[in-house]
Amino acid sequence: MYEYFTIDDRLKELSNQAEEMAAPYYRKTEEIQRYTQQKMLAAFAKAGVSESHFADSTGYGYGDRGRDVLDEVMAFALDAEDALVRHNFVSGTHALTVALFGILRPGDTMLSVTGMPYDTIHGVIGIGKPSSGSLKEFGVSYEQVDLCSDGTLDYEAMKQTISPKYRMIYLQRSRGYSLRPSLSVEEIAKIIAIAKKNAPNAIVMVDNCYGEFSQTTEPTTYGADLMAGSLIKNIGGGIAPTGGYLAGKKELIEQCAYRLTTPGTGREIGCTLNTKRELFMGLFHAPHVTGEAMKTAIFASALFTLMGYEVTPRYDEPRADIIQAILLQKPEALIAFCRGIQKGAPIDSFVVPEPAPMPGYDSDVIMAAGAFTLGASVELSADAPLREPYAVWMQGGLNYHSGQLGVLLAAQEMHSQNLLHL
Repeated sequence: MYEYFTIDDRLKELSNQAEEMAAPYYRKTEEIQRYTQQKMLAAFAKAGVSESHFADSTGYGYGDRGRDVLDEVMAFALDAEDALVRHNFVSGTHALTVALFGILRPGDTMLSVTGMPYDTIHGVIGIGKPSSGSLKEFGVSYEQVDLCSDGTLDYEAMKQTISPKYRMIYLQRSRGYSLRPSLSVEEIAKIIAIAKKNAPNAIVMVDNCYGEFSQTTEPTTYGADLMAGSLIKNIGGGIAPTGGYLAGKKELIEQCAYRLTTPGTGREIGCTLNTKRELFMGLFHAPHVTGEAMKTAIFASALFTLMGYEVTPRYDEPRADIIQAILLQKPEALIAFCRGIQKGAPIDSFVVPEPAPMPGYDSDVIMAAGAFTLGASVELSADAPLREPYAVWMQGGLNYHSGQLGVLLAAQEMHSQNLLHL
């Protein structure tokens, strides 16, 4: 079976066991793939996508039909009134930043109800060390509702805290570099209900990175006013070379468009150069690729469970994003895992990842990502800050078979260094 790679015989046995354990959960994931892919096809048909929509625009980009139709397809796929899909969102954090600055005004207060947000958004908000140009500098205040001690949502605290005082209720769907569970759309729906009851005029905004198409519905299905994500994660299908999106209420998308370009011109300008074919194609493939990444994560969870490691989520638990966390207990094991993942990459498989400082993070970070698109997390990757509990966060896999092999090579690398006892 493994003609081109050296895998220990015991690891092969455990791999077979893991796949047997995971099989029922693969089928559940494939049901989601089937539904969301059908919906995506319907979105393309409804919008009347044609080859003419792939034509380039330059300069100001006036009258770019393809750009507008891509927004329409995205909005339908995400159950949103409107969407803004642009290659010049440089990251998911940039899309979130445009949304925050587009909506919030001096004197407003935003409330995070999922505890401390992801590291790279701290500078945007103005959390911790001073950051030039942050929301805090512009007179926007930040507060948060902490999670319960077990990492779950504190609904009672939300009920007591959320009030008309807050202009925005902010949620982060994915776990980020934490071990708390990622949020299902059902949990997000509960938060939205509390927010709309206690603060009817507040905007509920969701950082939806890593979560798109992991379930059959999205936060916007349940009334989220605005959400954001990156095109080099789920929603770009491993084909989009860069970019991000915003989706939600039409009037809010319009405000965000004014922030992205200029007040008064908004979404009417912005050339697309030669990106649209890839953005359309990536969006079309996104439901399937997301499912493949989820199956890869389920396999990793089952395999490392068999080897005695703590994992989150477990292979048999419902999933709300593509991320799999594995507690490797030692820095050496964490580094070896990432180096093994790198060996399973189609690009730069010969590179040896090393921990290093990274902008936006407070400790050295190791990253394995041999990707066709630099930093594309929907391709098989693994990364982590070098700090206790030395957990690795793995995500992606453009197809299950290469993803599964990459996970085995990570385990093999640990075994080769006597860090894995079979």
